[in-house]
Amino acid sequence: MRKMLVSTALMLAALPAYAQNAAPAPAPMTGFVNQKPDFTTIHMEKTVDRPATTVWAKVGGYCQIETWLGSKCVLTTGTGEIGTNRRLNGTTDELMVAKSPLSYAYSQPLSPIYYHGNLSVEVVDATHSKIVYDLLYDTSAMTPEAKAADIARRKTRFEAGIEKMAELARQP
Repeated sequence: MRKMLVSTALMLAALPAYAQNAAPAPAPMTGFVNQKPDFTTIHMEKTVDRPATTVWAKVGGYCQIETWLGSKCVLTTGTGEIGTNRRLNGTTDELMVAKSPLSYAYSQPLSPIYYHGNLSVEVVDATHSKIVYDLLYDTSAMTPEAKAADIARRKTRFEAGIEKMAELARQP
C-alpha cells in the first residue's frame, strides 16, 4: 500500500512539469467557421421506376458525378470509401464523410463557406425508388437577393443532375 501511495505522489508531483511542457491548446478554427451562420438547406427528390439497388449501381459511384452532373472528377485520395477526396473540375475538393449501401455524404473542407451534400437512393417498393439530394451550406455572407439567386442556381443545376440520374437508371 505504501509503495502505491509513493507512486501516486510521484505522479502527482510530475503533473505540473508535464503541463508546462504540453503543447498549447489549438487556436479556434477560423475561415469557413462562422460565428453567426445562416444555414440554408435545399432538398430535392425524384421517384424512379427502378429498384433502389439498380439506380444506385448506375449513379452512386463517387466519381459517377461526371455522368450525371458533367463535372470532371478525379479521386485525389482513397478509392470511394469514407475519407476519399474527389476533385471536381480541377478546383473543388469534396471529402466523403459518410457512406451507406445506398448513399454518401460529403463536405467541401476548403470551401470559404460551410458546405455539405448528401446523395441517397431510398427504397419505395420492390420496383420503385427515390433519388434524394440534400445540400446544406452557410449563406450568411449573402444579401437576401444573392441568397435567393444562389438557391435557384444550385436547385436548377442539381435537379438537372437528378433528371439525368433517373434517365441513366432507366437504361438497360
